[in-house]
Amino acid sequence: MSNCTNLKTIDLKINNFTGDLGKVNFATLQNLKSLDLMENNLGGIVPESIYSCSNLTALRLSANHFHGEISLRIGNLKHLSFVSLSRNSFTNITKALHALKSCRNISTLLIGRNFMNEAMPQDESIDGFQNLQFLAMHQCSLTGRIPTWLSKLTRLKVLVLSKNQLTGPMPSWINSLNNLFHLDVSNNSLSGKIPVTLMEMAMLKSDKPAIYLDPSLVDLDLLIYAVDASKLQYRINSDWCKVLNLGNNKFTGVIPQEIGQLKALLYLNLSSNNFYGEIPQSIGNLTNLQRLDLSNNHLTGEIPAALEILHFLSEFTISNNDLEGPIPTTGQLSTFQASSFNGNPKLCGPMLINHCSSVEAAPISIISAKKCSSKVIFVTAFGVFFGVGVLYDQLVLFRYFG
Repeated sequence: MSNCTNLKTIDLKINNFTGDLGKVNFATLQNLKSLDLMENNLGGIVPESIYSCSNLTALRLSANHFHGEISLRIGNLKHLSFVSLSRNSFTNITKALHALKSCRNISTLLIGRNFMNEAMPQDESIDGFQNLQFLAMHQCSLTGRIPTWLSKLTRLKVLVLSKNQLTGPMPSWINSLNNLFHLDVSNNSLSGKIPVTLMEMAMLKSDKPAIYLDPSLVDLDLLIYAVDASKLQYRINSDWCKVLNLGNNKFTGVIPQEIGQLKALLYLNLSSNNFYGEIPQSIGNLTNLQRLDLSNNHLTGEIPAALEILHFLSEFTISNNDLEGPIPTTGQLSTFQASSFNGNPKLCGPMLINHCSSVEAAPISIISAKKCSSKVIFVTAFGVFFGVGVLYDQLVLFRYFG
C-alpha cells in the first residue's frame, strides 16, 4: 500500500483486519485525503508516519484496539476536518486535546469510549477548536465538572458528554453557545437546579433547521451511540434532531415554566432526577416534540391538559412519579400503553388497573353541579325571605292605614 503514492482515499472500514498499522509507511502517501479504518481489529500505537500525510482531511480509526497517547505531531495535519478516534483504548485526554487544538480546521471530533476514568481537563489554555461543530466525549467515565473552555466553542452545534461521572451544576454560560441544538449530558452526576439560561438557547427556540454543514465530508456518516444503546445514524447535510437530554443525573428543583420557550425541541429527557412539583403547563408549547421522558422523578399534581395537543409524540413516559387524577382520554396521551404511566398509584385511566370513577372522570361536571346547587339554594332562600318581608310590610300597612 505504501507504493500507491497517488491514493487519495483509503476506505477499509467494517472488516476483520488485524495487525499493526506500523507496517504501512504512510509518509509516501502525500496525496491521501481520507483514511477510514473504522470497525476492524487493528491494534498497537497509531504510527507516526500518518502525521506526515499533510493533505489528510478525514481520519477515522474508531472501533479498533489502538492504545497509547495521541502524538503531538497530529497538529501537523493542518487540513484535518473530521477526526474519529472513539472506541479504542487511548490515554491522556489532556495531551490529546492540546495536540488536536493545533488542527484549526477540525469541525468534527469524536473521542468517546477512551481515556477511561481520567479527569475532565479544566485547563483554560485549551483555546483552539474555533471551527469545531460536533464534539462527542461520551462513555469515558470522566470525572470533574463541565469545563469552562467549552464556552469558547462558539460554532459548536452538537455536544455529547453522556455516560461519564461529571459532577457539579449545569453551567450558566450554556446559552452563549448560540449554534448548539443537540445537548446530551445524560448519565452523569450533575446536580443543582436547571439554570434559566438553559431555557434561552437560541437554536432550541428557533424553527431554523438544524443542519450539520461540512460539504467536504459528504461521503462520511456520523455514528452516535444514544443513551438507550441504540445506534442513531445521521447523514451529513441532513436535518438533525434538536435534543435536550438531562436524564439520569441528580438535578433537583421544579421544572421551570420557561421550558416552554424551547419550541423547536424534538426530544426532551428529564428522567431519573430529583425534580419535584407539577409538570409545567408550558410543555404544551413544545408542539414539535416526538419524545418526552419525565419518568423517575418526584412530580406531583395532575397531568396538564395542555399535553394533549402534542400531536407528534411517538414516545412518552411519566412513570414512577406521584401524579394523580385521570389520564386524558382524548388527544395523543390516550394512545400510550400502561407502561407510560405505571408507578403513579394515584393516577387512573382506561389503560391502567386503576379505572377512574365517575367522580374522578368528570371533576368539571361535579364542580358545575355544586355551583348550580348553591345557586338554587340561594335563589330559593332569597325568594322565601323576600316573600315574608313583603307579607310583613302588607300587614303593617294594613294596621296603620286599614
